[in-house]
Amino acid sequence: MLEKILSNGNKPLTDEEKRYRIEIAQEHYGNFLNALGFNWKDDPNMSDTPNRVTKAYINELMSGCFTDAPKITMFEEASSDYDGIVFQGNIEVVSMCSHHLLAFTGKAHVAYIPGKTVIGLSKLNRIVEWFARRPQIQEGLTMQIHNYLQEILPDNKGIAVLIEAGHTCASCRGVRHNSTMKTSKLSGAFKEDASTRNEFYHFIETL
Repeated sequence: MLEKILSNGNKPLTDEEKRYRIEIAQEHYGNFLNALGFNWKDDPNMSDTPNRVTKAYINELMSGCFTDAPKITMFEEASSDYDGIVFQGNIEVVSMCSHHLLAFTGKAHVAYIPGKTVIGLSKLNRIVEWFARRPQIQEGLTMQIHNYLQEILPDNKGIAVLIEAGHTCASCRGVRHNSTMKTSKLSGAFKEDASTRNEFYHFIETL
C-alpha cells in the first residue's frame, strides 16, 4: 500500500543502521563543504556541521523515510448515527522541498466523513507528520495524506485535505517573496456536494 503512495519508498532503519548511515553521510557532507571552499574543520562553529546536519536529516527532518508508518487506532462505530464531518485543523507541517532541500512549513487541515470506522483523534496528526518528514513537493504531500486515508478508511463517505505553507525556497532564494501556497484534494461528498465542501472551508476559516 505505502509503496503505491510514496514515490521515494520507505526504508525503516535500526539504530545501528542509522548510525552507519549518519557516519557515511557526514563524510560526504564534509566533502560537499570542501567542494564549496569552506574551511569548516578550522571553524569552531562549523567543525561539527556535517555531523549535525546528517543527524537532523535522518532523525528529524526526513525521519519519515527511515521509520515505520504510525500505528493507527481504529474504532468500529457500527451502532453510531453520526454522519457528519470529523475535522482536525491547524496540524503542524514541517517538510523539505525535494527541489532544493529547503524547508516548507505551515498547517494541514484534514477531514473525513466516516462510514462504520473512525480513527483515533491524534492519529490524523501523526499521519500528517509522518508523511511530511521526507523530501517532496507540497502537491505530493497533499495527495499522500489523502490517499493513505482512503486506504485505511475504505468505507468513508468523503475525505478532504488542505495544506497551506510557506516555502523557504521562494523566500530565501529565487523570487525572495514571503507567500503562502495552498493545495487541496477532495473526494466523495467534499467534492460532489457544495454544502459539505463549504462546511469544511468554514471550519478552516473559523479556527
